[in-house]
Amino acid sequence: MKLHSKLVTGFVSMALGAALLTGCSSGGKDDALEVFSNKSENTETYKALIKKFEEENPDIDIKLNAPPEAETVLKSRLTKNDLPDVMAIGGNATYGELARAGVLMDLSDSEMINKIQPAYLDMINRLAGEEKEGTYGIPYATNANAVIYNKDKFEELGVEVPKTWDEFVAILDKAKAEGEIPLYLTLKDAWTGMIPWNSLAANIQPEEFAKKVNNGEASFQEDYPEVADKMLTLLEYGHQDNMGVAYGDGNTAFAKGEGVMYLQGNWAIPEIKKANPDINLGVFAMPVTNTPEENKLVSGVDVLFAVNSDTEYSEEAKKFIEFMINEQNAKQYIDEQAAFSAVEGVFQEDPVMEGIKVNFQEGSITSFPDHYYPAGMQAENLIQDFLINKNKDEFLKKMDEEWEKVQNR
Repeated sequence: MKLHSKLVTGFVSMALGAALLTGCSSGGKDDALEVFSNKSENTETYKALIKKFEEENPDIDIKLNAPPEAETVLKSRLTKNDLPDVMAIGGNATYGELARAGVLMDLSDSEMINKIQPAYLDMINRLAGEEKEGTYGIPYATNANAVIYNKDKFEELGVEVPKTWDEFVAILDKAKAEGEIPLYLTLKDAWTGMIPWNSLAANIQPEEFAKKVNNGEASFQEDYPEVADKMLTLLEYGHQDNMGVAYGDGNTAFAKGEGVMYLQGNWAIPEIKKANPDINLGVFAMPVTNTPEENKLVSGVDVLFAVNSDTEYSEEAKKFIEFMINEQNAKQYIDEQAAFSAVEGVFQEDPVMEGIKVNFQEGSITSFPDHYYPAGMQAENLIQDFLINKNKDEFLKKMDEEWEKVQNR
């Protein structure tokens, strides 16, 4: 197996780190087709669909592996030439690096490609880079960064869904004045800070920001001051322990009525409803600017299926993916996960999603900026530190330095 030396160096370093942290790695091969997932929220849905697949294909056994810290585990296994047969992972920088490393099967000649919305194929192909021909994953489920809001509290406050940044801040002010928690933040988990960060950055940064940074034509110091300022503004409307509450506890607290709005992705909705099935929720795209038509919804490939180019079970792997993108099965997935589908003709009809349905219908969508940051940059940790220390100049300089450092490894 050939790998780019730069990639191997990075992954080996991360693998050593993972070994120090965990003392072991997950996974391993047996006679079953291994399906590796980087999400814990969809495990029960996968189990149900896998059971159905195995009933229809009694000669194929599947082992589902969804470990904690999945991407670290995956990178560790890459260094051991032990990649899973099928990888259900996000369309992010890690996927792009795996595709460029040549360890994923090129699926561009597969008929499965014809069942997928072209916009999402384009999104993952851009992650692999212009120099890498081919399509190395089948986009399956898509997601959205949203403002999840308590409709009953909006009604009590007498406010409507905002269309501009100023209207949004005015609602935050009103909620605060009424003694409510305007935004329930869960910044103990650094990744949750990426939800507002991506919403802001996607609508403020220059087009092709990552490409321009690599060409020396853009930087965080030049192009992200407004993003950083607005992150600090949002922080003013949280609760008294913004850095002490994690994602799981935040879901429960918001479900129980703590907070008017919650900055999260669509994937949080099933978790909130588990804690309170009767909560009256709505969603909208964060209005980042004061020009409504410029405010786009951030959406990306939440799950794609990739196949290990060295798997012994390539036909079984493709058969499983074909089963998953069957319209009925794809619909079951998005219904249970409150997600959106990359499969043509499969639509999300949950009334909770009404507020962002128009974004999908009109194509008012943009992708996650951080998916194009260099993998290993640890942007979420840098942003968390910034929200604690609030030193904008130092933070933006650090972001530029880390980008350059990772690119030069």
